[in-house]
Amino acid sequence: MWADTLVHCLDSVSLFISGRGSDSTAWCCLIRNVGLCTNAMFFISCVSVQEANQTLHTDRPDLPECFQLSVLSWLPCIYLWAVSPIYLFYLKMNNRGYIMMSIMNRFKTAFGLLLWIVCWTDLFSTFHELRQGISHPPIYFVTPLVLGMTMLLATFLIQFERLRGVQSSGVLFIFWFLSVLCAIVPFRSKILQASSKEEKRVTDKLRFTTFYFYFGLVVCELILCCFNEKPPLFSNAVTDPNPCPETSAGFLSTMTFWWFTSMAIKGYKMPLEAKDLWSLNQRDSSKVMVPKLLKEWEKELAKAKRYVFKLSVKDILKPLARGGGESSPEEVEVLLSNQKSSPRQPSFLRALIKAFGPYFLIGSAFKLLQDIITFVNPQLLRMLIIFTKQEGVPDWWGYALAFLMFFTAFLQTLILHHHFQYCFVTGMNVRTAIIGAIYRKALVITNAAKRSSTVGEVVNLMSVDAQRFMDLTTFLNMLWSAPLQIMLALYFLWQNLGPSVLAGVAVMIMLIPFNAVIAMKMRGYQVEQMRLKDSRIKLMNEILNGIKVLKLYAWENSFKEKVLAIRQKELNVLRKTAYLGALSTMAWTSAPFMVALTSFAVYVYVTVDENTALDAERAFVSLSLFNILRFPLNMLPQVISSIVQASVSLKRIQSFLSHDELDPNSVDRNNTATEFSVTVANGKFTWAKEDPPVLHNINVMVPQGSLLAVVGHVGCGKSSLISALLGEMERLEGEVSIRGSVAYVPQQAWIQNITLRDNILFGKPYNEQKYRSVLEACALTPDLEVLPGGDLTEIGEKGINLSGGQRQRVSLARALYSDTDVYLLDDPLSAVDAHVAKHIFDNLIGPDGALKGKTRILVTHGISFLPQVDNIMVMVDGRVSEMGSYQELLKQDGAFAEFLRNYALEDIVEEDEAIGRPPPPLCSKSARISAKQTDGCSMRQGCSQRKHSEPQEKKKPHDMVKLIQTENTETGRVKTKVYLEYAKAVGPLLSVFICFLYGCQNAASIGSNIWLSEWTNDAARNATKENLNMRVGVYAALGTAQGILVLISSFTLAMGNMAAARKLHYNLLSNKLHTPQSFFDTTPIGRIINRFSKDIYVIDEALPATVLMFLSTLFASLSTMLVIVSTTPIFAVVIVPLAVAYVFVQRFYVATSRQLKRLESVSRSPIYSNFSETITGASVIRAYGRHSAFVLMSDTKVDENQKSYYPGIVSNRWLGVRIEFIGNCIVLFAAMFAVTRKQSLTAGLVGLSVSYALQVTMSLNWMVRMTSDLESNIVAVERVKEYSETKPEAPWEVEDKKPSPNWPVEGNVQFQNYSVRYREGLDLVLKNLTLSVKGGEKIGIVGRTGAGKSSMTLCLFRLLEAAAGEITIDEVKIAEIGLHDLRSKLTIIPQEPVLFSGTLRMNLDPFEQCSDDELWKALEQSHLHKFVRNQPAKLELECTEGGENLSVGQRQLVCLARALLRKTRILVLDEATAAIDLETDDLIQSTIRTQFEDCTVFTIAHRLNTIMDYTRVLVLDKGQVAEFDTPTSLISQKGIFYSMAKDAGLVL
Repeated sequence: MWADTLVHCLDSVSLFISGRGSDSTAWCCLIRNVGLCTNAMFFISCVSVQEANQTLHTDRPDLPECFQLSVLSWLPCIYLWAVSPIYLFYLKMNNRGYIMMSIMNRFKTAFGLLLWIVCWTDLFSTFHELRQGISHPPIYFVTPLVLGMTMLLATFLIQFERLRGVQSSGVLFIFWFLSVLCAIVPFRSKILQASSKEEKRVTDKLRFTTFYFYFGLVVCELILCCFNEKPPLFSNAVTDPNPCPETSAGFLSTMTFWWFTSMAIKGYKMPLEAKDLWSLNQRDSSKVMVPKLLKEWEKELAKAKRYVFKLSVKDILKPLARGGGESSPEEVEVLLSNQKSSPRQPSFLRALIKAFGPYFLIGSAFKLLQDIITFVNPQLLRMLIIFTKQEGVPDWWGYALAFLMFFTAFLQTLILHHHFQYCFVTGMNVRTAIIGAIYRKALVITNAAKRSSTVGEVVNLMSVDAQRFMDLTTFLNMLWSAPLQIMLALYFLWQNLGPSVLAGVAVMIMLIPFNAVIAMKMRGYQVEQMRLKDSRIKLMNEILNGIKVLKLYAWENSFKEKVLAIRQKELNVLRKTAYLGALSTMAWTSAPFMVALTSFAVYVYVTVDENTALDAERAFVSLSLFNILRFPLNMLPQVISSIVQASVSLKRIQSFLSHDELDPNSVDRNNTATEFSVTVANGKFTWAKEDPPVLHNINVMVPQGSLLAVVGHVGCGKSSLISALLGEMERLEGEVSIRGSVAYVPQQAWIQNITLRDNILFGKPYNEQKYRSVLEACALTPDLEVLPGGDLTEIGEKGINLSGGQRQRVSLARALYSDTDVYLLDDPLSAVDAHVAKHIFDNLIGPDGALKGKTRILVTHGISFLPQVDNIMVMVDGRVSEMGSYQELLKQDGAFAEFLRNYALEDIVEEDEAIGRPPPPLCSKSARISAKQTDGCSMRQGCSQRKHSEPQEKKKPHDMVKLIQTENTETGRVKTKVYLEYAKAVGPLLSVFICFLYGCQNAASIGSNIWLSEWTNDAARNATKENLNMRVGVYAALGTAQGILVLISSFTLAMGNMAAARKLHYNLLSNKLHTPQSFFDTTPIGRIINRFSKDIYVIDEALPATVLMFLSTLFASLSTMLVIVSTTPIFAVVIVPLAVAYVFVQRFYVATSRQLKRLESVSRSPIYSNFSETITGASVIRAYGRHSAFVLMSDTKVDENQKSYYPGIVSNRWLGVRIEFIGNCIVLFAAMFAVTRKQSLTAGLVGLSVSYALQVTMSLNWMVRMTSDLESNIVAVERVKEYSETKPEAPWEVEDKKPSPNWPVEGNVQFQNYSVRYREGLDLVLKNLTLSVKGGEKIGIVGRTGAGKSSMTLCLFRLLEAAAGEITIDEVKIAEIGLHDLRSKLTIIPQEPVLFSGTLRMNLDPFEQCSDDELWKALEQSHLHKFVRNQPAKLELECTEGGENLSVGQRQLVCLARALLRKTRILVLDEATAAIDLETDDLIQSTIRTQFEDCTVFTIAHRLNTIMDYTRVLVLDKGQVAEFDTPTSLISQKGIFYSMAKDAGLVL
């Protein structure tokens, strides 16, 4: 209905303007149609045909007084009275506080009351004149009465708003604006009346005066309305140190996003920092958003449960109803389990809609309004073209149309950007809520659920899937808006071209399947490419995690080939995608032209009527409608594709949020009825309900304050028991109760990326005295002297800059500081030196330690402490084998006594004697020490190596020291060099050729439109049928040429981008594999992975798209300017100021936006790293009851990220409004200059110029956006280039220095005055080392922590390069040969066993050089053959990431098998059996002795007994040789080695 009205109305105007038909007919027709919107009743009653002619056909137009007094006066009043009820209800519901009466508020109120007085002065004056016999029409009574009442209402609203805390009123601003707008016409009329030369110009002086009073007061009210009131008392704006100005922004400021300007200026002056960002609005914070979503989700879960329950009850009752007797419990169980697969699932989508739908709908309303307004300008263009054809019409008509076009476009801009604002904020809120919901869920999911959702997958849910929802909300409205726009455009096109438009529609319909096929193919390629990308990143992650092992084994080339093979497949898929993208771009660019060509061709060939020729009016109005069609046609497939992607994400998130949660009641924490602190009765536990039980028939009762030791072989269920006590396992039978609070020390210490002190405090308040005693008990005081910042040193991710023993002691310190009732200690002493273990047991765990009186359950492999514990529990295959005190178990003479006979220590005898116990009967096979010394110095511990050198510089207790430096964040503009670097990677000539092709395609586009302009001028010359074939043919040829050029340029650009992506990735990978180990020690792996994932993704996908869009918009904008200037040369005058304004806004935006994006990406990483960290330590967090604190921490990190994302959204809106305003000015000036040059321009040229101007707004906006995106994305090239130019290590092979193939023959090793440091600027870790080792000797290397043991072995492999001196192996100086030539001839079994995901065969033999027999033999000698033979896949057994599906001990055995396969003359064992139980260790030592009998062996000893039969022992102290002789000789010297042996109980 409204569309018909609009068309008829505009038809009437054009009929009137064109002069077709009589004046009166045209005018009446116009009135009839316009009257629907403007209360034409008064208009018709007041306006005669003669007055109409005076109004329109004159150079000084004016409206009749009757119209001014009725329609113009009543319009603002109708608006205010209509809006007031809704607005008052809104104010009643939203009270923001109370605003004190200000001077401005007093003025507003006073002016409102004065307006009421002025209006009613007119009313009383009319009554007075009536009494004097002067009669007036009723309008003179009604209008002042209505105006006066309205002014009273406005005054009331001013005060009511103040009481409800409204600082700026949009409702009143629109009212005062309308009042001023409507009063301008009478204002001008009265001036014209006063200045006319007729006598008695002003007859009614009172009303003349009151009107000017009225006008002045309304203008004052409008001006005052532009300013803000002070914030309400006690509001956030008052208390927040850096509040977001949006909350207190005025209406005008909100509409134009002016409130953002302060940040734009600040960002332009200097790079923004995190402290410059505004606080997040309360409504957008996690605190509000997450509970909002979770509340709806919980309702959905409850509904689903009710539904399942109803179904199950029905199914159980059915047989009863049939008289079939009772259902058996088994049947009930089956029925209930069947309901799990019931169709009713909780709907996450419904929860999202309920939580965020209402806010999103406001944005949808804006979109509807914008869609309707979009179609006004093509109609105004038609009227402008008609105007230019007419002679003798007043110029003001043309100017009025030009300004109408400008205001329509400006209104459209404001509405569109507010729609976007609502959509983007909804997207942001959805992301916040999803991340919060996933985080909360991840803290409580069961172990079975964890298997189906790895940490990586859940991080993907938070990053990728949440992002997809965020992206979708932006354009979701296009789902209904695109069809609406298409229908409206087709309707108007039908009005314009008639049935011939169907030909165009047919072309569009034909293009749909073409685009759909491309979209489906691209979707498939995208899935494939994501899969390949995931596998490449997974492999890179493993390579970087195991880079040390790769270097030690010289395996880099094998893994490089693997990565490049995946990369090649990835590039092949990307190439196909890019080619399809080029076809899609061609279709998108050519679609409007193809539609126009077919429609015009059919129109001119089929139409026979001479009056319906293809004139400028039809052609260019149709063309602007076709251009409107382009956006919805392009967006619709994209939106559908996004919805498909989001639906996949929806299922993934819904599935994750539906996972089972750990039962918080599985462990009874309130049991006070018994004297036992920990009780397990008939416990049967499993990790997942579908798995077989792991623990059977567990009965444990631990008395208050006692110490229970849990012992047993590897894999017997000791750690599972601790997990069961924590409620981490599924309880199938029995009861578990723990009285009081719990502290938990896991087997692998969990360390956060915070300071050492914060790791220990773990949220507890700091107490100096208590803290110092905790450090002392955990033997951490000496370590603080090593760390540069003492306890304020920042610990890297996963405790990277602490040794294994230090990490374990920090974990113990955390438990001790927490001061709980029950302590669960899962093998904490395995990772520390023997003497440290003794210290910790004596001072912390043991009967006289800090924990005496507390209940302690200690899992241990160490049997030296067992005599001092209260009770021992022996576990075998998930059952309690024996339990009792040490003496009781010995008397029972069971498995425990047998175990002791084989592996007991002599120091037990000493302890027994010291405490007066009779020594047990010992049959000592060979004295052993069980404590595992992994506390030795590791490569990552560069700082620790300095501890003996300069003690005075060690500790700066008050400064937090960051061992891993913050990543460099670039600031300011991206250097031109980076762009050139990318152009160079694409190919310099190709880059120039691409720009040339884009220029050509735009030239073809301009040519086709100029040709159309010429063609339409034929109508004016009545030559429509002449040269018709030539007109259509040339037009078609130019358009086709444009399409082909688009295709070629897109193909060429895709080829160039692929070449650049390949080259940049290859350089990055090659450099990283050639980078020295020291780089990886100081750089977090996440930072390097970021280069391979995020930055390479940007170079692969985001950057090409940005370059494509940038070039398209740049050339489109240039061609628009060219066309307008060539049509109306005077336009060149305006280009300069507009260009200055454009560049000015662009510079402000790009500087601010660039830095906001950098801040956003920097603040995004902590969300995911904190999440990964949390998941790893979830059991610790739950044990300590820190769930809420970690949720709050995650929410804070998300809010910090949104703090930089939100201004980023607003910056785009701020830019859009300003740039589109400049675009609207171009429309205004193009139309105005067309009016001024009306005589010299043809209608075709006017159409051409203005239709181009109407397109420019979008091009300009996108050009700035693309400039910013290009800057943001090109940073990826800068970052990749930075890591591609890291200083490399020595060459892998030196051709002229290659050693002979069978080198080393003897295995002689000599160190000559050898010194080494970890990195430049650090102290020496080995000083003047001189020693000689003969081939075949077995050398044990011992020393206290930090003595340089590991460093010495690393020097052999040249992971550390010499600072002075040299090492020779069989007379060859190792510094002179290639690294691979050296490393491939040495073998090491490293301290930390590293496995890669892939088959066991690949892990043993990556170069596939060994036969199956050799592999099986190696497995047999490393005691793994039984395990591997029992696996169905045998050698093809798939190892998971990091070898997680093998125990630590089994991984260590795989490393031994590797060494056996390499069988080189020199073998290095770096604490190689640290994670293996005593029995397996014994077997391994015998294997090493037999298989490497003739080899030179260097062993870093963790169990001194293993090297007691070695040829010689090297004792290092402070990086120097302290002692070097046979073990017997060293013991007799009673030096360092003697004291270590004594500590280990090897000598008395």
